[in-house]
Amino acid sequence: MLDRSSARSRRSFLATSAGAIMATAIGTGASSMFSSASTASAVTVAETATGTASIRRFRVDVPKRDLTDLRRRLRATRWPTKETVPNQSQGVQLARMHDLARYWGSGYDLNRLEARVNAQPQYVTEIDGLDIHFLHVRSRHENALPLIITHGWPGSILELLNVIAPLTNPTAHGGRAEDAFHLVIPSLPGYGFSGKPTGPGWGPDRIARAWATLMKRLGYDQYVAQGGDWGSAVTDMLARHRAEGLLGIHVNLPSVLPADVAKVLHDGDPAPTGLSDEERAAFDGLNTFFQLGTGYSAIMVTRPETVGFALADSPTGLAAWMYDKIAAWTYSGGIPERSLTLDEILDEITLYWLTNTASSSAQLYWENKASTFIAANVSVPAAITVFPGEIYQAPRSWAEQSYHNLYYYSRVDKGGHFVAWEEPQLFSTEIRTAFRPLR
Repeated sequence: MLDRSSARSRRSFLATSAGAIMATAIGTGASSMFSSASTASAVTVAETATGTASIRRFRVDVPKRDLTDLRRRLRATRWPTKETVPNQSQGVQLARMHDLARYWGSGYDLNRLEARVNAQPQYVTEIDGLDIHFLHVRSRHENALPLIITHGWPGSILELLNVIAPLTNPTAHGGRAEDAFHLVIPSLPGYGFSGKPTGPGWGPDRIARAWATLMKRLGYDQYVAQGGDWGSAVTDMLARHRAEGLLGIHVNLPSVLPADVAKVLHDGDPAPTGLSDEERAAFDGLNTFFQLGTGYSAIMVTRPETVGFALADSPTGLAAWMYDKIAAWTYSGGIPERSLTLDEILDEITLYWLTNTASSSAQLYWENKASTFIAANVSVPAAITVFPGEIYQAPRSWAEQSYHNLYYYSRVDKGGHFVAWEEPQLFSTEIRTAFRPLR
């Protein structure tokens, strides 16, 4: 690894080069995920010594007919019978969905999503035969560190929009200029505005290799990576590949479960003896999750296409499917509007609806049937932040067995599974602190 001064100088040169590549290579045309034909005017940029690749500007342009159709379908919802219990133990409650669908169809600004995404610089590039959509936001600060952040399910790039300013312009958000990042925020294959795989094979391993290609294509030969949910799995895989130029990683859903403990959980046996208090709390949290919270996963791991027919046909059904997990996984006591606005929640659901990605996003579960909680076996420098509303709180003892060069471990007092969405300032502070030693 380069010493700090030479690493900073090299990053400054590379950042300037990357900016020049983007400025000259993209052209003036824009491609739209909702257009019937691409209008991109793409200029090639060097990818390798033997190949070229194009980076195309991208802009969201939602046809009015799609919004009209969404409202029509919401009005025509065929409602299920009311739950038989006075709580959420059977799923999202009927009254809540009535209110959500009513607001979505008549109160929510359906143009809001388009405006929020188009406010950011966004691009599409083909990698391994698939179009990958990504935001690329460069900092004005010298020696900014390139950072690729990966979202999960039921998420998207939307959950990361509010951390862009704090991370790229930290001096305006309580940070220091030397903590700045250049951000690359891709949409996972089959999610959002990225292409939908037409064949099998797009699991975390292949996605990680695509991300390494993307960073190289953008001109970054040194960078760090961060992820939560599926983003953690992809980030772990980048580390396991020892991707060229990867300085270190940060994850907020770390894979730390020891094999023997995983077997006990799988078999439904009592907790092993000798667990520390932190380990026992993690065991109990995962035991509850596996018993009561994994029905969605069992369906998507085995039959993503079957459930996709329902989710692609009914916006209310899609909303209930996603809201159930947003409610369970935010640090909100099951009421996600305590952590997020209803408009923010509907932005996410609307994105899945308009892009028709309920089924294609679920295919990632089918591709990766192994538990994402099993110990990761990562040797590159790693940082972990544990949030109280996460599915489980990873004990440091287990983390050190899985991430062999764990140089940063932090427990904070708020935030859940979607922490960048729920607590953007806290998330940004943790990312700045975690990656400071690698600059």
